[in-house]
Amino acid sequence: MDYGVREPARLGQTQMLDGRLLGWAEWGPTDGTPVLLCPGAATSRWLGFGGGVIDAAGIRLISVDRPGLGASDPAPGRTLTSWATDIRHLIQERALRAPSAVGFSQGAPFALALAANGLVNAVAVVSGSDELAHPRFTHALAPQVRDMVNAVAADPDAAEASFAGFGSADALWDLIITTSPEADRTVYAEPVFQRAFRRAMDEAFGQGSAGYARDTVLAMARWPFDPADIAVPVELWYGEQDSSPVHSPDLGESLTQMIPKATRHLLPATAGSLLWTHTEAILRTLLAHAR
Repeated sequence: MDYGVREPARLGQTQMLDGRLLGWAEWGPTDGTPVLLCPGAATSRWLGFGGGVIDAAGIRLISVDRPGLGASDPAPGRTLTSWATDIRHLIQERALRAPSAVGFSQGAPFALALAANGLVNAVAVVSGSDELAHPRFTHALAPQVRDMVNAVAADPDAAEASFAGFGSADALWDLIITTSPEADRTVYAEPVFQRAFRRAMDEAFGQGSAGYARDTVLAMARWPFDPADIAVPVELWYGEQDSSPVHSPDLGESLTQMIPKATRHLLPATAGSLLWTHTEAILRTLLAHAR
């Protein structure tokens, strides 16, 4: 059981307007329906999903490295808004007509930023991080997450330096394995999946920890957009056993109420790894919005 992880069919980089390169990996037919993947924290373009499903569904899955991770050049001081600007250029350069997006874990705010900027026609948020700095979560965060949110609010530069000092592929892997419930450890420890996951993490930190640190600052800060302004359908997927303290504290309940066209799928006996255990259902609901 490899949970649908496969080697990318195509790898490449696209030059941005300022000369930086943005790295990407692709699976599926080149003429398929484009779906942009915003990976989770501390991983790179190498970790895809849906092997054995996306070809049959006619999906062109494109996983994009955020600046400073993997094969994407750094962009110091980047924001969720500048990320949307990068992806707007990528869509134009690669002729990705009417793409959708998937945001896994910490990739969720990056995927929602694309929707807020009118770049995608639908989003699937899977085990997604929420706007943790929003006042609605003031009393709902785990103490260590609350400390991170407060640190970013007080001094973003100092917090970013602190995150960079902690971040490494080994440290993050150990954290994932020791804090995940059994339902997730079964997936992550499967030999083929583990090799793919560790490879993606190693590549993510290939330039050092600055990219991871910047991602973490953005994940712990207020979003530069209002979820209520997102006009496209958003499918929110959470497992009832998801115990990650940096995913949505209410498993997407309040986010569902805020986004006008949001639908929440809350699955029992499932945890945070449902991108790989419930791939077909996630893609089926996403493709229903394709145009």
